[in-house]
Order: sequence, then structure tokens, then C-alpha cells
Amino acid sequence: MRIAVIADTHDHYPPRLPDLLGGADEIWHLGDVCAPETLVEFEMTDVPLRIVRGNNDGWQDWPLTLDLVREGVAFHLVHIPPRRAPVGTRVVLHGHTHVPRDELDERGVRWLNPGCISYPRAKIRSFAWLDVKAGRFHWETVEL
Repeated sequence: MRIAVIADTHDHYPPRLPDLLGGADEIWHLGDVCAPETLVEFEMTDVPLRIVRGNNDGWQDWPLTLDLVREGVAFHLVHIPPRRAPVGTRVVLHGHTHVPRDELDERGVRWLNPGCISYPRAKIRSFAWLDVKAGRFHWETVEL
């Protein structure tokens, strides 16, 4: 399974981004979409779109967190990273910081952030690919 992970669009994104996400089985947005209309082009792709609400999102229909299991791997999606990973979570994916992250904590939980599409703090615009298969996963940050 190939998942495109984006965060912090803040009402805009590079025009070529929807094409770059072609071939994704799912798209996960880690918050701060801002206006729901920002996602129209992604919704038109018929690729399932999972969204968590960020601190700049007023759309109450989006959950604050999502716990998903794909290919036997437990993921926790959230905008602002929690202090601790929920029990049973293998991977925490978050946005908010506008900086890519790939860290393993002392409990063996992987913390991932795709970076930011709109206003990066790391001087690069980025998203990430998450490939999951048979209990294993691979994370790759893509600079735009």
C-alpha cells in the first residue's frame, strides 16, 4: 500500500502536487488545511482522503486524531504531536512544526512528519510517501 502524506497546506499548495500524488492508494492530510475547498482537487482523484483537524482548521467534521491500521501496522494521525504515543501505536504521524521528522523513541515508536507544503520552516516544501506491506513500512520525504 502506497500512502501520500501531506500537512500544513494553509489554503494552498504547489499546482503540481495533485499530479505528484498520482498512484497513491490513500492520501493522509495531517491538519491545517484551513479552508475545506483547498482539498477539492484531491477529492476529485477518487483516492481515499483521510484528514485530521489542525489548530487552524474550523471544520468540526474532521477528527482531531485518527488511529488506522494498514498491513498490520498501527498508525496514529494527529496535527500537534502528543507528549507520548498512544498505547499500541507503532507510528505517530503529525504536522504542525512545518519541519520534516523521522525519529525513533525509547519505546520503539517511530515519529514522522512530512514537513510543510505551504510555509516551511526547514526552507524546503515537502510531502512524504509511506509504503506499507506485510507489517513493515518505508518512509521517504520528497522535496518540492
